[in-house]
Order: sequence, then structure tokens, then C-alpha cells
Amino acid sequence: MPSPELTGYGTPPAPISGDRAVVDRLTEISDEDLNALCEAADAAIIDGGGFGWVTPPGRLAMESYFRGVLLVPERELFVCRLDGVIVGSAQLVRPPRNNEAQAFAATLMHAFVAPYARSHGLARMLTRRVEESARAQGYQVLNLDVRETQSAAIRLYESLGYECWGIHPAYARVAGATIRGFHFYKLLKPLPRRDGRR
Repeated sequence: MPSPELTGYGTPPAPISGDRAVVDRLTEISDEDLNALCEAADAAIIDGGGFGWVTPPGRLAMESYFRGVLLVPERELFVCRLDGVIVGSAQLVRPPRNNEAQAFAATLMHAFVAPYARSHGLARMLTRRVEESARAQGYQVLNLDVRETQSAAIRLYESLGYECWGIHPAYARVAGATIRGFHFYKLLKPLPRRDGRR
């Protein structure tokens, strides 16, 4: 589903902010922001946070990764700042254009907040901002998955109304151990039934 900037479908939501925190979409990145984002990601990875990496891949690989995210048309990168410094991010991933059957659903991926910036409600703000963007673009469902070891993230998603629909028994390998994955979804808008009613 194309973005509202291209189609006029909905209006992109305004940034979410608190006293010291701001969450918004990032469309280009300065060297200072890139450095802060890579530092936050490294800290989250070391702490076991929400990235596919188990150990930090090195600064050049991390910088290339985030620069690449900004180039992918189906991805939106959202960042949270504390006192003006990026301390976390999340991605909204739209389905590919050839997936007509699932064109109503988007995915929340790679969400994290650096351990040194937690307890400020940033993860909740970040998730809500991604939800608002998905809703503004007409998506009816938001999907996500998370390792079973990420108990704080699981509690957050459940508190925001996400429902666990399945458990993957061999979702990830960390330090030689096989870890389960929990799959969640949230209805952003009511879905029509087969008979056309809601």
C-alpha cells in the first residue's frame, strides 16, 4: 500500500513527544545522529535487545545497515530521542507490492531502546508512533515477533493490546541455545468479515 505522501490517503501523524523525549520518522541522517543510533543499537544488542544480531557487527556494518534502511521504499525508520540524542529505533515494514493477499497488514520490526535510556516510556511511545503511521496509511493489522527472552517487550506489547497467535519453537539461536519466538498481531482497524460486515 503506497504511503500517504504519494496518494493523499490520510495524513502522516505528527511526532509524539514527552517532557524529555521525542519519537518521529527519520528520512535522512546526519553523522551525529548516525553515531548515536549505532551506539544505541550496539548497547541494545549487548543487552540482548530486539535486533537479529547477537553480538554487535562493528561500526561500519552498523552504519551501512541503517543507511540502507533509509533507501528501502517499503521501510520506515522511526527513532526516539532523549534530550535530543537518538537512543532507540523501530521499523515499519510494508508488504511487497506483489503480496496482494496481505496488503492490509504491515510489520513492526527491529524495535529497541538502549538500556541507558529505559524507564522513560520510550518503547511505548515508539510503538504507538509506528502504529499511528501504519493506521494513517490504511493498514488494518500490525504484526511483530519477539524472542521469548525479551520479557519486558512482551509485557509492553500485551499491555498495548497485541495478541500472541503462535509460538515458534526454534526461533533463534543465542549462545548455543535454541530460543522460542512469540508472534503477535494487533488490529488497527476492524476487519470486514466474509459476509462484508464488520
